[in-house]
Amino acid sequence: MTSIRSILHLRFEMPPGSDTELPEQLRRLLEDISPRVQMIERDSAVLDLTGALVYFHQDACGMTELIQLRVLAYFGVSSAAGAGPTRMLAAMACALTPPGRRLVIEDSPAAVHAFLRPRPVRELPGVGARAAATLSDYGLHTVGDVADTPQLTLQRLLGARPGRTLHERAHGHDSTAVDPTPTPASMSSEHRYDRDELNPAQHRRALLALADDLGARLRTTDQIAAGVTLTVRYVDASSTRRSRTLPEATQHTVLLARTAYTLYDSLGLQRARVRGITLRADALRSDDRATRQLTLDSSDDKPLAIEAVADRARARYGYNLLYTAALAITGTPPSSRTSGNRGEKTTP
Repeated sequence: MTSIRSILHLRFEMPPGSDTELPEQLRRLLEDISPRVQMIERDSAVLDLTGALVYFHQDACGMTELIQLRVLAYFGVSSAAGAGPTRMLAAMACALTPPGRRLVIEDSPAAVHAFLRPRPVRELPGVGARAAATLSDYGLHTVGDVADTPQLTLQRLLGARPGRTLHERAHGHDSTAVDPTPTPASMSSEHRYDRDELNPAQHRRALLALADDLGARLRTTDQIAAGVTLTVRYVDASSTRRSRTLPEATQHTVLLARTAYTLYDSLGLQRARVRGITLRADALRSDDRATRQLTLDSSDDKPLAIEAVADRARARYGYNLLYTAALAITGTPPSSRTSGNRGEKTTP
């Protein structure tokens, strides 16, 4: 008898000012259900429930409900949950689910096709604004449209590797395993809006403030980041996440901000009702391992020299003494609260 595979993706609604130990406490609780637990971010986790279904004599929906109830009962944390036969499907289902609810995709071709085919193609992982626009130009608007398109045609439109990957994902295929190995240290900063924010200029202003905050904290703690992850949350509780590995690990605000802008542009947001933006510095390590690509453009050194002066002034007189002019357009930059290396820094 073939075992039923089920992967669960959880997104926790962390209470404001929650204990920095809460993510580790959540991990330990989840490991009581399945040993294959991977914490993606402070507020997200993935579990492989395949063995747990047999042990607890439950189906995927019953196990998901049990886990959500335990998290709520032990820690008072509500969660959105998505479950499916692959990590990709579980993540897509979770992104569509509001807090306190669950969406379970059964491990059958019919259930996978019923979920995937009507979805907009931009919801597939790895499909950015440019790829979505290219597919749309050829009348490929849904995942079903892409699934019905020959792989060679997709490769001609997007390139050999992207076309092959898209063809596999459109059919629900994803071999990514849940890796319980602890993820490298990360540092994040978040901006939450009190109302729906549709103005891209305000989104970019928040990105600059978050990059400035992360850069300052990295330099203060003598660390560099090898990657950046951007998460944009919308009014319907859904979210979009994009990550990028940096050409060289850095702690400099200007380089972090450039990458953040690139990730934001790749989302292709148009009048999106944004409620929060999170920027995360990934794969942190000591800055004594930093390298820098040589350049003939002396202008690249000017922002870094100014940054060093600003850091010394801030250390002596306070953070709000000096900041980028763009952050002063609508007043003093927002103050923040930090909760450590793996914690979250919130900008009211």
